[in-house]
Amino acid sequence: MLTLFVTAGSRSREAFECCMNKTSTRPAVSILKPGRNCWRIEHADRVCFLIDGESYFRAFRSVVANAQRSVFILAWDIDSRLRLLRDDRTHQAPLRLSEFLQWLLKRRRRLHVYLLSWDFAILWSANREWLPIYKLGGKTHRRMHVHLDDRHPVGACHHQKVVVVDGQIAFAGGLDLALGRWDTPQHLPDDPRRIEYSFRSLRPYHDVQMMVSGGAAAALAELASMRWRYATGHAPRRTAIATPASDPWPDGFSPDLENVPVAIVRTQPACDGLPEIREVEQLYLDSIAAARKSIYIENQYLTADRVGAALARCLAQRDGPEVILVLGFNTEGWLGQKIMDTLRVKLIRKLREADRHDRLRVYYPDIPGAGNHYLNVHSKVMMVDERLLRIGSSNLDNRSMGFDTECDLVIEAAGEARIEQAIAHFRDRLLGEHLDVSVEKVAQARAASGSLIAAIETLSGPGRSLKPLEPVLPAVSEAFLDEVRLADPEAPIDPDYLVGRFMPEARYSMAGRRIFRWLLSVTGLLLLVLAWSWTPLHNWLNLSPLAVVISRLQQYPATPLLITTAFVTAGLLAVPLTLLIIVTVLLYGLWVGFIYSLAGVMASAMCGYAAGRLLGRKTLRRLAGSRFSRIIQGLGRRSVLTIIMVRIIPVAPFTLINLGAGVSRTRLRDFLLGTLLGMAPGMLAVALLVDLARASVLSPRADTIILFVAVASFIGVTVYFLGKWLTIRARQAEEDAGNKTESS
Repeated sequence: MLTLFVTAGSRSREAFECCMNKTSTRPAVSILKPGRNCWRIEHADRVCFLIDGESYFRAFRSVVANAQRSVFILAWDIDSRLRLLRDDRTHQAPLRLSEFLQWLLKRRRRLHVYLLSWDFAILWSANREWLPIYKLGGKTHRRMHVHLDDRHPVGACHHQKVVVVDGQIAFAGGLDLALGRWDTPQHLPDDPRRIEYSFRSLRPYHDVQMMVSGGAAAALAELASMRWRYATGHAPRRTAIATPASDPWPDGFSPDLENVPVAIVRTQPACDGLPEIREVEQLYLDSIAAARKSIYIENQYLTADRVGAALARCLAQRDGPEVILVLGFNTEGWLGQKIMDTLRVKLIRKLREADRHDRLRVYYPDIPGAGNHYLNVHSKVMMVDERLLRIGSSNLDNRSMGFDTECDLVIEAAGEARIEQAIAHFRDRLLGEHLDVSVEKVAQARAASGSLIAAIETLSGPGRSLKPLEPVLPAVSEAFLDEVRLADPEAPIDPDYLVGRFMPEARYSMAGRRIFRWLLSVTGLLLLVLAWSWTPLHNWLNLSPLAVVISRLQQYPATPLLITTAFVTAGLLAVPLTLLIIVTVLLYGLWVGFIYSLAGVMASAMCGYAAGRLLGRKTLRRLAGSRFSRIIQGLGRRSVLTIIMVRIIPVAPFTLINLGAGVSRTRLRDFLLGTLLGMAPGMLAVALLVDLARASVLSPRADTIILFVAVASFIGVTVYFLGKWLTIRARQAEEDAGNKTESS
């Protein structure tokens, strides 16, 4: 399988040469080179450019409705609730994605559907569907195969957006089958059709997908099959390409091109034995270097360092190409605006410094009436002159260059006038949409001026149009910029280094806060004892009823079992155990109460460990996200000492540590021994304080109060300095890991 990922068949070049027009007016050196900047070049019978979600979802539904043998869907996100159509007409098939696929499987006895979506972390849960495996596959047809892809480096994601039907028609681009993606080219500010369930997509949404048939679709089927096998460990069912009863091309979608070569371009990070593939980045660099007249780019992000440097070199040349960048006014969500927009400003500044000949324009599409809900430019499109067209999933960020899985489709004109005209026409369609003018007007303005920039500025005006983007860099320090760059890596990063750089202060401050709360609780208990002993407080409160209740509970034979059950329940529900320890010591005294509490804590830890083993990493990681992943990594690398340290330093809740140990398959012996040694001293300290406090309250003599103050002070000082020492050791270990990563 690995060789399939890294080798290109000799038929690729043959297909490319067969597609060349023998009557070409001029020879052209090809930018595309299989093995260097693309995987394969395959023949496509027909090609259609689908602009915006309405067009893509309609084409998807029409093609999939005719599926006979197989449907592959690779995506960053898939939502079972997605409505594929938004018109008012009555349709035979259901409109929602999961219902539509179930309806289809019941009518096609040989059909298998494979859904591969990224195994997302809790960070993205607000805008994604919970329990997608159950909603898409677990409660539906046995031939619906659903898997969440977690076979990638820590922090990376599966980002390909590919659909292949029967190996005959395929889609690739920037659109996922998810909520918030549907929109029309009109991008109406308050289009009610964008409202889906509780997800109200206020921002208009712009994206592009390419539909291909023939050999290019068959090659994408091969790619999808390989990705499925790598992610799941199981090969999909082998089926011959179905012979359709009729033309599988959907009605109402005229091809933009016929009989053309299409290149498939990928990014694949090195992971679990798979080699690194950086075709996406290499083709960006080669395409920019080959540009002569213009480079037109639409993209969600603009943070890729090497691509930015290549654009800067172009702009610095005396006779270089015009560079037109169409970006969103800002990215989606607080996190994107805080990190990716900050990095974007820095790169745009570098490009403007290099633009000595005034050939750079950076625009955002402005839609009157949308207010602060600017058009979400999510497309990943690039056109070089009228020579090369690229549509895919790869963003212009470092992640897409070597960290996330990506798939782009590319068409090169190679001197063919008809392909050059199709590329120019598609670019005019995009500009016409953004400028709110016809395609003909864009073509006329471009022909009259001989300049893409001049044409845009001639057609720009009031109302819907392209406006200059003047991003403002927030008031942040260089140290902050160094940190946020790690959110956009171009290659896998050592997990210890990543954790140490991103969350050291949060983690240590969390531990510090818990230690502070412990000391505050001890101080409060001390003050309560002193107040009870030396103030009239003991005359105001009558503890006799409480003493009677405690006496009855002590005599009840099932109380120890109830206490153990309470500890187990509290541990599974992530309820703090300190209160239960206090109650147990009050009931049974220092030593018996301590033993019962320790037994309850160990039983709770065992049940949490078993739950982690049973539920598995994927389910629990979706609930706890990246923090839980870091716990798994830490517990999986070491043994007893690790368990002792995480029990002493409160860097994670008791329940998460139990689950993480079970998922990481820490040896049970090490887990139990580490828990016993890590928890017992602290529990004994709590039990001793509670017992002394009880004695001081019931018998407020000077000696008992002095003993309580001395023990409380000793425990407080010990906890403070122990926590400080362990925190320093943890920081030193992370710095060593960081130095090791940077030197490598």
